[in-house]
Amino acid sequence: MTTSCEHRVDFTVLDAASILAIAMGGVGGTDAGPLATPPRMSTGAAVVGAWRSPDGAVKLRLRRDGTYAGEVAGRRRPARGTYLIDGESVVLRDDSGLHTPVYVHDGELEMAGHRLRPAGV
Repeated sequence: MTTSCEHRVDFTVLDAASILAIAMGGVGGTDAGPLATPPRMSTGAAVVGAWRSPDGAVKLRLRRDGTYAGEVAGRRRPARGTYLIDGESVVLRDDSGLHTPVYVHDGELEMAGHRLRPAGV
């Protein structure tokens, strides 16, 4: 007896930052286009600007136009895409379609297990 089940092998290669983002709650998606208007600040928290982790391993720049650019130590390709502000959090939408939540806490951002502080501090 034969069945119509075919085994599919997925050869997707993810770097450590992508795997960490997925493990920490990042969700894949298909909508990574630019925002039509800049994000609104519903919490009054100023998230636009440059952020970095204390050890310098993660750097993130949130621009007023709703786009972001980031660097993660050990990752070959810089992160870039768009973001949305949703209450007390920010959702990064990578060009690859990965969605990563970023939480705002006491003037810091928490992203995939990293605490980011304003880059000037």
